[in-house]
Amino acid sequence: MGLAVFVAAEILPGVDVEGFKWALIVAFTLSILNSFVKPVLIFMTIPATVVTLGLFLFVINACIVLMADWVIDEGFQVENLGFALLFSIILSLVTSVIERLTGQKKKSNESKKKLNFS
Repeated sequence: MGLAVFVAAEILPGVDVEGFKWALIVAFTLSILNSFVKPVLIFMTIPATVVTLGLFLFVINACIVLMADWVIDEGFQVENLGFALLFSIILSLVTSVIERLTGQKKKSNESKKKLNFS
């Protein structure tokens, strides 16, 4: 995911990551926030998510990116919510491409098949 953060930051002019070390720190911070804060935000915004047919989840992802920017004082800057939204979308796409190229998803699907007892 560190590589994906680095690539996404290079694509967007409103997102700045100062080197690959900071990209790894951003990836770690995003992982922690996605594990602990995002489920709470999703639960608290269920009505908005239902009304927008799930599109509000993009806003939640952008808020998580802005929280990471707030937590990481130096080495990672995001200009505004719009760039955070674009960053989260590009990050998802780049991560998907990297997983497809490395075959990481295939391995997890193979382990699921091994557990199928039918």
